[in-house]
Amino acid sequence: MGKVADVGDLDFEATVLKAKGYILVDFWASWCGPCRLVAPLMDWAAVTYGDRLTVFKLEVDGNRNTVDHFKVQGIPTLILFKDGNVLHSIEGAISKIKLQSMLDTFVI
Repeated sequence: MGKVADVGDLDFEATVLKAKGYILVDFWASWCGPCRLVAPLMDWAAVTYGDRLTVFKLEVDGNRNTVDHFKVQGIPTLILFKDGNVLHSIEGAISKIKLQSMLDTFVI
């Protein structure tokens, strides 16, 4: 069973960019209403795709280097990586159906 873990500027390269496999990162903030709507979907994705996908959340306010590097303009932003490379990204609150469609398309 998968679980969502925290990641930040200090460990992003080792945890996400140098990792093998599929990784989904949720760029969020505690004051962001739409981010709170997406949070349960990250838990769902971690459980449902846990055998093929690792899910992290990155709080944008304390991790500006990573936010700037990936040119995150709005939150929530979800970025899907495979073997350290960006496969796909989505900005804004999304539905479970849209998230499932993205994951079913890219995570094989």
